[in-house]
Amino acid sequence: MVFTFVLPIVIIGIFGAVFSGSEGQDFFFGLTGMQYYTPVIAAVSVLGACYGQLAIVLAMRRQTGVLKRLHATPLPAWVYFAGLLVHCVVVSIVDVALVFGIGALYGVDLPTHWGAVLLTLVLGAASFCALGVGVASLIKNSEAAPAVVQFIQFPLVFISGSYFPIHAELLNTIAGLLPVKPFNDAMLALFTQDAGFQWRDLAVLAAWGVIGALIAVRSFRWDPRPE
Repeated sequence: MVFTFVLPIVIIGIFGAVFSGSEGQDFFFGLTGMQYYTPVIAAVSVLGACYGQLAIVLAMRRQTGVLKRLHATPLPAWVYFAGLLVHCVVVSIVDVALVFGIGALYGVDLPTHWGAVLLTLVLGAASFCALGVGVASLIKNSEAAPAVVQFIQFPLVFISGSYFPIHAELLNTIAGLLPVKPFNDAMLALFTQDAGFQWRDLAVLAAWGVIGALIAVRSFRWDPRPE
């Protein structure tokens, strides 16, 4: 609850206090600080709920034997994973709505293409869930899960402009081929450009979701690995 809901709210609230009343700046590509950070923090909250927490939870459930017991029940595996996906999508929508609401209190205009917003959120959540399951499939034990997840997540978030804008063209090009920056860019476009579907960014997200799903299908284990 703290990291999924409270932390993004606290962060966007602090940024609102810092950047309230500021004008557009070149550092934020002509946007105000809140115009930049509202969609980006929303994107980070989806990443955390669907990738980071899911990978850690699955590693813990496998280590403690929960997944093994579930696998022994009549519940089909696809139903279990569909339930996890729906859960993560619902959590993401609530999280993003809270961030959007606080941004609106500080004068950030809400997007108008809500169909594009919903598709972007659902596709981003699904792709990060697939990557989370894929990474969980490669983690040997639950003790290593937080370190492995952060080892992957922190550099991606850093180079994708989630903490502050990146102006290095080469770094932006590289990050644009990875999953986090396209999600950030799609959310930013919906907020700041009154844009609709960002098909290129969505295609990159979908491709990474497929990669994560393939890794999960080939490597996922229900039983804990022997020590």
